[in-house]
Amino acid sequence: MPRAVDGTRRKDRRKKILQDAKGFYGRRSTNFRTAKDAVTKAGQYAYRDRKRKKRDFRRLWITRISAAVQSEGLNYSQFMHGLKLANIEVNRKALSNMAIEDKQSFSVLVAQAKKVLEV
Repeated sequence: MPRAVDGTRRKDRRKKILQDAKGFYGRRSTNFRTAKDAVTKAGQYAYRDRKRKKRDFRRLWITRISAAVQSEGLNYSQFMHGLKLANIEVNRKALSNMAIEDKQSFSVLVAQAKKVLEV
């Protein structure tokens, strides 16, 4: 009886790793041992940065809202507090978009926030 060697399973496992390492620089894309480490590390970075992406976008939206509100004579925290008091629930992504694309309706929101803050 012929000796069974772990041929196809081993080849498939290595092939999968090298496929994931395609485009990596130098030996990291062709040598299994270094490719395995590189793919593992790349996966760690990808996992971490999927979480970080959410933080980064929230920071961007807040910066945009802050810049738009300052031209209206308020600061970001006062504006958000005014919206909360006026029972206006709009998320930061929508507010940021509104500040860029629809300045007229954004200034209406700012006016409402100012009105509630004065009372």
